[in-house]
Amino acid sequence: MAYRRSDEAVARLTPEQYRVTQEGGTERPFSGEYDAHNEPGIYVDVVSGEPLFASSDKFDAGCGWPSFTRPVASANVTEHRDESLGMVRTEVRSAHADSHLGHVFPDGPRDRGGLRYCINSAALRFVHRDDMAAQGYGDYLGWLEENDG
Repeated sequence: MAYRRSDEAVARLTPEQYRVTQEGGTERPFSGEYDAHNEPGIYVDVVSGEPLFASSDKFDAGCGWPSFTRPVASANVTEHRDESLGMVRTEVRSAHADSHLGHVFPDGPRDRGGLRYCINSAALRFVHRDDMAAQGYGDYLGWLEENDG
């Protein structure tokens, strides 16, 4: 599947999705629909549909945003130095759509690699495990099964 940013996809974004993904915004903590979401599946870029994170790598960091230990496909995530807000952080963007997703921090679970990908719900679309094959994400079903636990 070819993942890309298109004018049509950007035009379909809600104002909050646009603010976050296209303007580098951040949703209010504990306000996003996926913060406390725990169903099996994958999270994809709301603009391009590229697979980003899996439910099997999601954990409750208590920070108010969905948190993951790693991307499901590292080629779909890019990292950039962010010196905004008077601090140095690492911004995370989708590789194909260049959507702002959130930030990655080195304070995640040590036994799972030590990273915390702190991601805005507004940048994501969830695809339930039961719908993954029909929506073209069947190749990632094995990832979920291998990493559930």
